[in-house]
Amino acid sequence: MLDLTQAILNLGFLAGAFTLGYAADRYGRILIYLLSCLGVGICGIIVAFAPNFTVFLIFRFLQGVFGKGTWMTCYVIVTEIVGSDQRILGIVIQIFFTLGIMILPGISYWVPNWQGIQLAISLPNFLFLLYYWAVPESPRWLLTRRKREKALKIMRDIAKHNGKYLSPHYSEITVSNEEVSNPSFLDLVRTTQMRRNTLILMYAWFTSALIYQGLVMRLGIVGGNLYLDFFISGAVELPAALLILVTIDRIGRRLPFAISNIVAGIACLITAFLPDDLPWFKTTVATLGRLGITMAFEIVYLVNTELYPTTLRNFGVSLCSSLCDLGGIIAPFLLFRLAAIWLELPLIIFTLLWMVSMPLSYAAVFPQTNRIPYLETSSH
Repeated sequence: MLDLTQAILNLGFLAGAFTLGYAADRYGRILIYLLSCLGVGICGIIVAFAPNFTVFLIFRFLQGVFGKGTWMTCYVIVTEIVGSDQRILGIVIQIFFTLGIMILPGISYWVPNWQGIQLAISLPNFLFLLYYWAVPESPRWLLTRRKREKALKIMRDIAKHNGKYLSPHYSEITVSNEEVSNPSFLDLVRTTQMRRNTLILMYAWFTSALIYQGLVMRLGIVGGNLYLDFFISGAVELPAALLILVTIDRIGRRLPFAISNIVAGIACLITAFLPDDLPWFKTTVATLGRLGITMAFEIVYLVNTELYPTTLRNFGVSLCSSLCDLGGIIAPFLLFRLAAIWLELPLIIFTLLWMVSMPLSYAAVFPQTNRIPYLETSSH
C-alpha cells in the first residue's frame, strides 16, 4: 500500500509537469505559483480527512499536481530575477528543502498520527498566498510577453529596494514585434543542440530521482532508528549544497556533476556488499551516496533552468523533470519488490543506472553553462 500511495503522489507530479509547467510559461510564474500553493493546502486538508481510500488517492494525486507547480515556479522565479552571476541562488533555495527534511522527523515524532502530519505540512501553504503582495512577476517573462512597462516598473522597484538606480540603458529596451508564441514540446526538440540537451537532461533527472528517492525510502526497510536515520540523511544534504556553492562557479557544472555521480554510484555498490554486522559503517557509506546524488540532483536542476530560453524555461524544466517524477513512480515498486528478493538488490540497480549516466556527465556531453547569460527566446 505504501508503494501505491507514493506512486500516486509522483503521478500527480508528472501531471503537474505537463499542465502547470506549460501554464506558467503562458500565464505567468507568480499566478501559477499562488494557485498551486492554494491547491496544495486545500488538497492536503481533504487528504487528511478523506472518508475513504478512493478520495484519499484522488486528492493525493491532485496534491502532487499542485506541489509540482509550487516547486517549479518558485525555483524559476528566483533564478530569473537575479543576474547570471547570482544564479546559484537556486542552490540556496534547496537548502531550505533540506531543512524541511531535517524538521520532518521531529514533526513525525511529536505528532501522533499521519493525519496530523499531513495537516502540519499542508496548512503552511496558505501563508505563501501573502507572497502576492511581496513577490513580483518575473521581469524576463514580462518582456517576452511584450509587457515592457510592467517589467521596467518591477526592475525599478527592485533597484530602489536595493538602494540603487536602474541604469538608463534599461529604459531603451525594445520589445520584439514578433508575435508572442506559446511554448510547445516541438520547441524543445527543434534543433539538434536543443534536442540533445533535452534528452540528456531527461535521463539525468530520471536517474537522480530514482536513486535519491530509493535511498530515502530504503531507510524504512533496513531497520535502525528511522527518525535519527532520516534526520542524518537530510543533514548530509547541507554539505552537498555547500560543496556546490564553492565549486560550481569556479570549475563549472560538468566536473562536479561527474564526481557527484561517481560518489553516489560507488557508495551504492559498496553498501550492497558490506556485511550487516557493520551497521554504522554501512550507514555511513550509504550516506555518502545520498550526498553524491543530492549534488547531482541540484546541479541538474540548475543547469536545466540555464539551458532553456525564458519563453520555454518553466515548460522545459517541468517537462524534463517529468522524468524525475517517472523515477519517483518507479522507485517505491522497485525498492520494495526487489528488496523482497534481496535487501541490497535495489542498490545494484542504482549502480547500473549510474554507470550509464557517466558518459553523459563526463564526456563533453553535459553542457557547461556557468556565467553564460540566459537566452530570452528560442530564436537566440
